Amino acid sequence: MKIMYNGDGKITKEWQVFQQLYNIVDSYVVGNFVDTNALAAVGASGSVINMLVGFFMGLSAGAGVVISQYFGARKLEEMRAAIHSALALTGVLSVVFTAAGVIFTKPLLRMIGIPDEVLPHSSLYLTIYFSGIVFSLFYNMGAGILRAVGDSRNPLLYLAAASIVNIILDFVLVCGFQMGIAGVGIATIIAQAVSSTMVLRKLMCSREAYRVELREIRFHSGMVRQITAIGFPTALQQSITALSNVIVQSYINSFGAVAIAGYSAAVRVDGILQLVLQSFNMTITTFVGQNIGARQFKRVRRGIWTAWMMSSVIIVAGCVVMNLKGALLVGVFTNDADVIFTGQSILKLFSWAYWVLPIVQILNGALRGAGKSRIPMYFMVGSFVVLRQIYLMIAVPMTHRLMTVMAGWPITWVICAAGMLIYFLKADWLLEAEEAAGDNVCER
Repeated sequence: MKIMYNGDGKITKEWQVFQQLYNIVDSYVVGNFVDTNALAAVGASGSVINMLVGFFMGLSAGAGVVISQYFGARKLEEMRAAIHSALALTGVLSVVFTAAGVIFTKPLLRMIGIPDEVLPHSSLYLTIYFSGIVFSLFYNMGAGILRAVGDSRNPLLYLAAASIVNIILDFVLVCGFQMGIAGVGIATIIAQAVSSTMVLRKLMCSREAYRVELREIRFHSGMVRQITAIGFPTALQQSITALSNVIVQSYINSFGAVAIAGYSAAVRVDGILQLVLQSFNMTITTFVGQNIGARQFKRVRRGIWTAWMMSSVIIVAGCVVMNLKGALLVGVFTNDADVIFTGQSILKLFSWAYWVLPIVQILNGALRGAGKSRIPMYFMVGSFVVLRQIYLMIAVPMTHRLMTVMAGWPITWVICAAGMLIYFLKADWLLEAEEAAGDNVCER
């Protein structure tokens, strides 16, 4: 039986600002108070982290859809079973990801061609990060549970508190105790421990139906299957895309530490706009799931177009700033003129196609909320992985220029946006959701 939602709710668009702030502050501190190699190490490490964390975040999104639909349908026992199963799954994956991250970090970095002067920094940073990844996973799952039941305020507050801790510790450990990139890694782990402790305490101390009981944290029958059925396509999409980005990172690594550092700084600026897109993506997923469950299908269409217009206004404004003020933005992270020039060039190139990303992210979230998570997976993996790798294999050997590598992003963004928009306008995805909702009502 398909799960449907019978309620309404909201999710904040600002909470990921603080998540992104971790990366920005880390890059600022190492770029200004350590050296270019340390800045390059933080940037090169991102693609490796996302390969594992991206998979988990996809499963987390699936859990959020299942929990939000049960919550809306007022099926509270099923909702509780889904919550506790999601936490059990998080515990198992925490052990797996910690072991995989610590064991395979250095071989993977060598495999993707991290320069010798950057390798010690990257290896140390990633080893520390994966040693404490359990905190990141439990925070994200716990926050996802709260958002699924309509509480977006508390996850935001917890992440704000953790971000303040992270900023203070970055400066104390790096500038005060001269711990270098190790200080940045330790600061991040401690900050994530703060946020995960706060969110789990909220869940365990709540008097609401979604209260977490330690003795109930186990795999309840059928719940993991439902979570993975919705979340696995997104998890697979994100992990495969991240693996593709690791391969892309290997191309960037071949241009040396300055290229890696310039890319790292540009990605931090890019991340500010990405968090807007991610927040809208998560919002529309919950919105669509809730309103399909409530059989408010006209609201689904209005919400999608409203989210697309709102996100597009922000992104277009960001494109203008990236194009005209790229050097100023990259200069926040480093004083190296070569790094600034490289980062500025990347931002200018990205700015010409960034405006299509709201199409990709809004439709991705909307289709996932409607239970069609395989569709955006096909489009995004096909574009961001298959086509991007084909492009790189053909174009890079012909020119061996860093900007040729970077052009792979905007080219595949446009292709993916065009394909998803055609599907959204031509397919009967919402009609199928309406029929499924009607069948579910008859069953009840």
